[in-house]
Amino acid sequence: MKNILIIGSTGQIGSELTAELRKQYGSSHVVAGYIPGAEPKGELAEGGPSALADVTNGEQLEAVVRQYSIDTIYNLAALLSVVAEQKPRLAWKIGIDGLWNVLEVARQNGCAVFTPSSIGSFGPNTPHELTPQDTIQRPRTIYGVSKVTTELLSDYYHTKYGVDTRSVRFPGLISYVTPPGGGTTDYAVDIFYSAVRGEKFICPIAKGTRMDMMYMPDALRAAMELMEANPDKLIHRNGFNVTAMSFAPENIFQQIQRRVPGFEMEYQVDTLKQAIAESWPNSLDDSAARQEWGWHPNYGIAAMTRDMLEKLTEKLKK
Repeated sequence: MKNILIIGSTGQIGSELTAELRKQYGSSHVVAGYIPGAEPKGELAEGGPSALADVTNGEQLEAVVRQYSIDTIYNLAALLSVVAEQKPRLAWKIGIDGLWNVLEVARQNGCAVFTPSSIGSFGPNTPHELTPQDTIQRPRTIYGVSKVTTELLSDYYHTKYGVDTRSVRFPGLISYVTPPGGGTTDYAVDIFYSAVRGEKFICPIAKGTRMDMMYMPDALRAAMELMEANPDKLIHRNGFNVTAMSFAPENIFQQIQRRVPGFEMEYQVDTLKQAIAESWPNSLDDSAARQEWGWHPNYGIAAMTRDMLEKLTEKLKK
């Protein structure tokens, strides 16, 4: 990777990934793509070039790719699961019509493309424990349907046109930098805000509902390491199971309570979020990622909890 475009640079993953890529490849080589109304601010704006890069506008994307001699595109444009279920047509327009534009631009300009998939690409008929890399994918949400389509369309462009497409199936991502934005697993971020603020946490996910999770530093590293991996060793490409930990609400509550005595939580289950959560895996088998490009997580639930509380406490004091 020499010159990189981040589409969705101001989003949940993009804001942090842009900063990490600039550290590694140099600020001038990483372009923060954005849409009107979501312009980069602060360090994201000051730390390197930025450009309008709306996935629904193929001509605009191509202009940016040519202007900055882009060879690698991180396509992070998508609606999160709960928001997508409320706006299915928009979710498809951004996630699939937008991906088509990205892949066409990549095909014509020789770019590699990373477009993340998700545990949402699985459905209720998928094995829920240690979900295999290759298994049935019949999701019942537009978010999941779009993610399966993302994987298939990316594979198609690789096999038919030779486009270097790669992706991972992200689990729920936990971060202290970007506030939650409408994901099913966002309770695992919200709970930390409640703990640091001294508030009782109202949990929208039922007790005992396990889902795979990952701390953002591991997620950023996964995205970068996959794109740096030797293509000759990649069998699956779109997309790899990756995971770091699997827990239910009571597990993360107990971890926090050990460090924040007196912290309280009660359950008020959100039926939409709960239905989505129950259709997703409890845990993933990420052996293919480990074997094909050396994936391994650095954070488990205890290390992540400790770091989240420390960093979020510092953040909310400012």
